[in-house]
Amino acid sequence: MHKIWLITQREYLSRVKKKSFIIMTILGPLLIGVFYAIIIGLAINQKTGEQTKTIAVVDKSGLFENKLENQYRLEFSYFKNENSNDQNSIYGWLLIPENFTLENPSQIVFKTKNSPTVDLQSKITHAIETACKNTKLMKKGLSQAFLDSLKVDVNLHTLQIKDDGKVEDSKAEINLGLGAAFAFFIYLFIFLYGVQVMRGVMEEKTNRIVEIIISSVKPFQLMMGKIIGVALVGLTQFIIWVILSLILMVLVSSSFSAEFNEITQNVSQNNYGMTSKIALVFDTIFSQSLIYFLLLFVFYFLFGYLLYSSMFAAIGSAVDSESDTQQFMLPVTLPLIISFASAFSILSTDPHGSMATFMSIFPLTSPIIMMVRIPFNPPAWQIVVSMLSLVAAFVLLTWLAGRIYRVGILMTGKKPTYKELFKWMLMK
Repeated sequence: MHKIWLITQREYLSRVKKKSFIIMTILGPLLIGVFYAIIIGLAINQKTGEQTKTIAVVDKSGLFENKLENQYRLEFSYFKNENSNDQNSIYGWLLIPENFTLENPSQIVFKTKNSPTVDLQSKITHAIETACKNTKLMKKGLSQAFLDSLKVDVNLHTLQIKDDGKVEDSKAEINLGLGAAFAFFIYLFIFLYGVQVMRGVMEEKTNRIVEIIISSVKPFQLMMGKIIGVALVGLTQFIIWVILSLILMVLVSSSFSAEFNEITQNVSQNNYGMTSKIALVFDTIFSQSLIYFLLLFVFYFLFGYLLYSSMFAAIGSAVDSESDTQQFMLPVTLPLIISFASAFSILSTDPHGSMATFMSIFPLTSPIIMMVRIPFNPPAWQIVVSMLSLVAAFVLLTWLAGRIYRVGILMTGKKPTYKELFKWMLMK
């Protein structure tokens, strides 16, 4: 164990002292801060700088006079013809021909000098469709007041019944977002730093440094030391990224505090349901469920990384160049790619189905799938079986990878096959 720690320490210090590590550690949060500032700036500019668009309506059919509903940042004004004296204030012209009929509403034309957005076209289309529908209903004898009374805004309040019988606000959507974020981080971390383990093994093998190192340590100790060392490097970089990113985001938010507060107040006044959801988000973030989430994340993060990194290390020890890794990379990374690609399509339709259950228990896919499935409260036995199978797979695959590593690390000048790798596993 002492030798593994020494190798881990050497691997960690040699990587964190590199200029590339220092530059990326500083550059990452700066890019996040700039991106965050751009998003806030665009949001503020959209809310404060966007002007109400006036659409001039020339209705020769007489069916839509004062019947098109104004919407947010969109107003309708009515004219007898296109010869208006106030052309500068008009964004576009909505022309309804005299032969327009409710049964065939396809002759309407919208003319503008600008390039209208999809959102604007959708608003105009919705206003016309609503007016057509209301006109048809009014012809059936229904009054405008009755039609207005049909408009109902529903804010569904979802409650969840716990196993102990208690009822509380459902936080599945918020937890799903957190789970998706954690799953994405696990996916990204395994790929980025697992490949670093593979390249580090290949570099030492190519430079013949490994022949000196294994004279004093066992190949398995060397492999585990490299895996743990790279993991600590990644965690260090991630923690620094989080801290610096939060500091920069707070500074950016404070610099836009006045404009941001004004927008928040407007949202609160116009959309109470959205405000309550935002409050629920913060309540979830600082609740005990987050601790449960974080504990599971740490487990699946560590064992998922160790599981895949051991296989990456075995690949690095078996080849001499990065071009030779392609034949071995696909079988190793395919379960990870499939789990990430299918996570949301499977779980959004049936999170408790047989496919979702299998993939959340199967060790090569469970680090991704189970993190996204946790918000849907899978049975406790499935979580336990998933964790035990992941630990068992880690022990088994690390042992097999170690047997490949001890042989492959000293072999050069030959491209191995799957058959030879299998022989190395069985070699005494």
